[in-house]
Amino acid sequence: MKHEILLKPILKWAGGKRQLLPKITPHIPDDIGTYIEPFVGGAAVLLHLQPKNAIINDYNEELINVYRTVKNNPEQLLVELQKHSSNNSEFGKEYFYQIRKWDRNPNEFLSEYSDVERAGRIIYLNKTCFNGLFRVNSQGQFNTPYGKYINPNIINKPSIMALHNYLNENDIKIMQGDYKESLKNLPENSFVYLDPPYLPISSSSSFTGYTDNGFSLEDQIELKHQCDLLNKQGIRFLMSNSNHKKIHELYSSYHVDDTVSAKRNINSKGNLRGHINEVLIKNYE
Repeated sequence: MKHEILLKPILKWAGGKRQLLPKITPHIPDDIGTYIEPFVGGAAVLLHLQPKNAIINDYNEELINVYRTVKNNPEQLLVELQKHSSNNSEFGKEYFYQIRKWDRNPNEFLSEYSDVERAGRIIYLNKTCFNGLFRVNSQGQFNTPYGKYINPNIINKPSIMALHNYLNENDIKIMQGDYKESLKNLPENSFVYLDPPYLPISSSSSFTGYTDNGFSLEDQIELKHQCDLLNKQGIRFLMSNSNHKKIHELYSSYHVDDTVSAKRNINSKGNLRGHINEVLIKNYE
């Protein structure tokens, strides 16, 4: 699959795959009809492949609102980001916490803000929070602290407009919610790339905070069941997951290829950053 224009993620996202593209893309077939990514996150694989027909999904409502806003209202979004950039330059940390608390003020709710305002908030917080870590607490409130960056690239107009053009010039369906919905009634010759929240190698490496619902071992077992259903339909899938004994056991009937090492700098605790091992799982040669 040939990519035609330079596209790159507009958000830094936990578990992002940009650095692993050289390891992942050789496993992806060239003859894809429809590309499906149920856990799209930062969309590094999608934007590298640039399929003309795709279905993308994520449980995180604020993330998907960003993509829909980039598709539908990029000019308004850029105006909103210019406002954030100016205020961040003038007020810095004070302004950051003022915007961050939109989801924790008892008299306000995110739903009371426009889609453009919410999208601008997420991009601004992502570019200025500590280590670019999108994380929410058990109440679903953004809780990453201020990052103290000297000159964060908050607006990034070229990347936003390039993504806007791609989403509008191709048949890209954007969904939000349970990943299983994006796997229903898939057309022939579909290809599914799965990048779920990983089963942690240890308790200290667990990261399920990008949504407030987490992703448990039971969820991993259900995901394996969904992969079995795809396999029965003759639909090819490729999955990234952690190099965990349980993952190897769950997918023992499939091809588990290439243990790859990914550098993860997104953890809020410095001693928990570093290289982690990931595997690629697929149901085709």
